[in-house]
Amino acid sequence: MNLNQTTLLAGGVLAMGLTGAAAAQAEPIRNVVIAHGALADGSGWRKVHDLLTAKGFAVTVVQPPMTSLEEDVRATRRILDMQDGPAILVGHSYGGMIVTEAGRADNVAGIVYVAAFQPDEGETLLDLAGRIPAATTGITSTTDGFLYLDPEVFAADFAADLPKEEAEFMARSQVFPAAAAFETPVGEPAWRAKPSWALIATEDRAINPDLMRTMAERAGSTIVEVTASHAVFASQPEAVASVIENAALALADQAVVQ
Repeated sequence: MNLNQTTLLAGGVLAMGLTGAAAAQAEPIRNVVIAHGALADGSGWRKVHDLLTAKGFAVTVVQPPMTSLEEDVRATRRILDMQDGPAILVGHSYGGMIVTEAGRADNVAGIVYVAAFQPDEGETLLDLAGRIPAATTGITSTTDGFLYLDPEVFAADFAADLPKEEAEFMARSQVFPAAAAFETPVGEPAWRAKPSWALIATEDRAINPDLMRTMAERAGSTIVEVTASHAVFASQPEAVASVIENAALALADQAVVQ
């Protein structure tokens, strides 16, 4: 074998190796962990779960206790620890506070905020909500320090684009978060070090859409706007699933480039 043949053979082997490495890196992330927000529990994510599962994703929905931000982050990290590889972490509403903290876990590859708060270090949910107030005025407190949305306005302010019966059931089965969780500042935000996406529900009355845009732009998130209520995960599951799937594909592409 002459020198030219040896060089060509070596080059071919190297190219095959690089192609194989690129193919391995190009595999999209298959683990999706979802942290629901306050007021509605994880069962409302069933349609998103089913859509993603049908496409080969392994989806797990966290059920945070809503007793404190610390406990809610711990519950999310517990699920992240169970994943068999990198994961996309998804947060809705107050869940955005949770994933901003929990997203610092080593196996979180990217974060998707769905109609969610997207805090910076030292900020609380109350800080953010007060800057550009939401349309709803129906949030009230129990005598022992838990919050809920008045069932009389729940449909209009949380789930206006859902069938009446479904919105009314959500109002009567809502999860009460501890008020203290809304007053707890977050640490170093995971979005500083990891790619993020933000789905903004343009008809949201629970979080002001302008506030969501401001937070997402500050974080450098990829922004997708959807005409929907705060309950976009239930009213437009296809749109939510699409953002998560596109995040997985984008992260795979970034891995190839790197």
